[in-house]
Amino acid sequence: MIGLGAWLVAADGPYGDGRIDNLVLRPAVHRTSGIIVLVAMVAATVHLGRLAFAGKRLDRNGRLLLAAAQVTLMVQSLLGIKLLDQNMGSNQLYIHYIGGLMPLGFFLAAGWFGRSDSPARTRWLAGLTTVGLASAAMAFFIGRAYVNRGVA
Repeated sequence: MIGLGAWLVAADGPYGDGRIDNLVLRPAVHRTSGIIVLVAMVAATVHLGRLAFAGKRLDRNGRLLLAAAQVTLMVQSLLGIKLLDQNMGSNQLYIHYIGGLMPLGFFLAAGWFGRSDSPARTRWLAGLTTVGLASAAMAFFIGRAYVNRGVA
């Protein structure tokens, strides 16, 4: 297991009054978090898709998978904002903001539709989660293409 020191580098200069301002995040953390997001999103999408096609209601596992996907997306967004604050990836702001935060917006909308236990609501939830997965995958792969070209 890689220690925390491999992921964060303490900065020498005073970037601000807060402790977080003086930490420098390595891009590998964001990439690793992106992979975790994709895994969580795929798991949630597959499970909800199965429930929707079977005409079943949202179950406990579905709620847990949705919560896990939402938490990973929030962490990924915060890491991305910190990297942008470090002036890393500023050439791809739109893919970060639109592609990275759009899945959270779909989860917000899904929360409005996923409150009841009807199969119709599960279909809405599965559809919005699928669109969120597509958005997260788009942000990940386009972001990786930029990084591999040295545009980050």
